Amino acid sequence: MSDGEPRPRPQYGEYASPEEQRARIQQPAPEWQQPVTPAAAVVADTVEGGIPSPQPAPESQPAGAPVRTRMVDRVVTIALLVYGLFNVVTSFPSFLDYGAYAETMFAVMGLDVTLSDPAAGRPWGITAAVVVAIGWIATALVSLWSLRRGRLTWWIPLAAGIFFTFVTGVLMAVPLMSDPAVLEALLGTTGG
Repeated sequence: MSDGEPRPRPQYGEYASPEEQRARIQQPAPEWQQPVTPAAAVVADTVEGGIPSPQPAPESQPAGAPVRTRMVDRVVTIALLVYGLFNVVTSFPSFLDYGAYAETMFAVMGLDVTLSDPAAGRPWGITAAVVVAIGWIATALVSLWSLRRGRLTWWIPLAAGIFFTFVTGVLMAVPLMSDPAVLEALLGTTGG
């Protein structure tokens, strides 16, 4: 390109002045912007072996809303985990005594029926108890891991609670729906 030829038109704004760039991205001029605080200062503390460990300086900790949001998230997450543990512990007796669970379900549904083979439901109840216990442990570990990383965590125990309640409900319903006497009673009440 010689001196007499005009510059090529910029494609990506590389020749634009700062004012032209601000106008294009609709950003206010620097005098209208609030001052930006510098990045968190790093304090190098020496730990064993002389290796520096970067830690944020105490004055650089965020104040106000982010701290409160994290605290609320932590409290809600722990409350949901405690509630889940309470549900796991209190559901064990009904999972392990499938006959009593079936009688309660029949009473709630208004059916006058008994299981043909009450012992057939016991393995399903034990499986449901194991699944819900392992599910709670996994949920607690994932939630604590997420809390330590500073992530929003309240949804993890909530979603896990919904999922494992559904799974254990299906496991506990299989023996009921596969019993001929129960199916006959259900079809009789629906007029089928």
